[in-house]
Amino acid sequence: MFRLAARSLSIPSRSLLKSSSIRFASSAPALEANRSHLLPTHPDHPPPADVVTFLQEQSEGLLSTYNRPPLVFVQGKGSFIYDTQDREYLDFSAGIAVNALGHADPEIAQLLFDQSSLLIHSSNVFHNAWAGPCANLLVSLTKSHGGLSLTPSSTTSTSTSAKVFFANSGTEANEGAMKFVRKFAKDTAATPEAAKEKVDIVCFERAFHGRTLGALSITPNPKYQDPFAPLLPGVKVGKMNEMEGIEELINEKTAGIVLEPIQGEGGVWEADVEWLKKVVGRAREVGAVVVFDEIQCGLFRTGTMWAHSKYPVECHPDIVTMAKPLANGIPIGAILVRDEIVKVVTVGSHGTTFGGNVLCTRLAHHVLGRLSAPTFLSSLSTTSSLLTTLLSRLPTLFPTLIPSPVRGRGLILGIPFSHPDAPGRFVELCRERGVLLLTAGTDCVRVLPSLNVSEEECRRAVGVMESVGVVMVEEEGWTKEGKAGKKE
Repeated sequence: MFRLAARSLSIPSRSLLKSSSIRFASSAPALEANRSHLLPTHPDHPPPADVVTFLQEQSEGLLSTYNRPPLVFVQGKGSFIYDTQDREYLDFSAGIAVNALGHADPEIAQLLFDQSSLLIHSSNVFHNAWAGPCANLLVSLTKSHGGLSLTPSSTTSTSTSAKVFFANSGTEANEGAMKFVRKFAKDTAATPEAAKEKVDIVCFERAFHGRTLGALSITPNPKYQDPFAPLLPGVKVGKMNEMEGIEELINEKTAGIVLEPIQGEGGVWEADVEWLKKVVGRAREVGAVVVFDEIQCGLFRTGTMWAHSKYPVECHPDIVTMAKPLANGIPIGAILVRDEIVKVVTVGSHGTTFGGNVLCTRLAHHVLGRLSAPTFLSSLSTTSSLLTTLLSRLPTLFPTLIPSPVRGRGLILGIPFSHPDAPGRFVELCRERGVLLLTAGTDCVRVLPSLNVSEEECRRAVGVMESVGVVMVEEEGWTKEGKAGKKE
């Protein structure tokens, strides 16, 4: 097995980070890209012999459904993660928006030890000490921060509260939400014949809701769906932010609408508020349930508790699904459901073996308390504003590579590229300079740091991105048509 160098892992010093920070020339009319990271410091190839051996042995038993670089991570601290070669990477993927408090957080580590020494799992046959308090905290925070039409000052809300069902993942949360949608439609239909007809679920292009068969059915991407067709019947697909055709798309046969206020996997596209008002308004007209999938964009990643917290209550949902950051890496998902939907979810309607166990809900309770603290949110706001400002330089520096402004808000941001092959190359080159990023959709690189990322870490990461932009444009010759010599 691998041995990590015996040293204390710590975040690099302030002076080291500043040495690679972007420098703004106050008197210079033109921006200059950071060129401090033109050469790769963390090359993927050739991997060391022990890594090659390990990966070969792993492949004998592990089913491979992922295309991974030849790296093996073994340790982390804060925004940094370390591989078997003791190389330090600045993690701006956060485990795909999971590690809200970074890697190896000492308070979480202590809680894991304390709770696992007491009780990890007792099943949902019995009550436990933390599922209820965690659910109550989710509801009370939603009321105080705004969401699900539960804003205390709202005069239009028809619901006074909500309840939570705990699952194991985001996909399972979406599966449960779709079951609740179907059951509500059946139980509230005027006649048995109407109940049989009201089954359709509406989703939208570029959406990603999960890989299980039901969630996959509302993830309208042929790459994901075609190998497993036929999928769940009764799914209708619309176009996000397109006003025309909403009345036909959402009709008397519609049981529910599922959408992401900010599409993460699809390319960091945000829903327009006026479009949301029309979608939610039409859903109310026909008695359809509205589900917001906030698995990637929720729980303070945008700077507010929910991506929809800042929206007018007339475009709030009936159900919110969540998962990723809720327990900072310990698997958990949840469905937050308004009271009028709750009434049809009776004993036996849904279930789970692991969901809501005492370990994951105690950790989730802790994480929620820290993420919602005013001082934490103030720091998040300052840091996200800086990161957005830094990234806003990229279209000006590299107009043929990055043709338009960065998308998203808070700490879910997307860099758009002119050519579909460019995002993957950009991510690869950044990784070989010690910064981890993700692709998204057909044209985008996602920037998803931990929510407690520092300003200095943001400067360092964007400095690497600028250097990579220089490499791609000046050395590799990327244009709107692709890499030099490669025409579509």
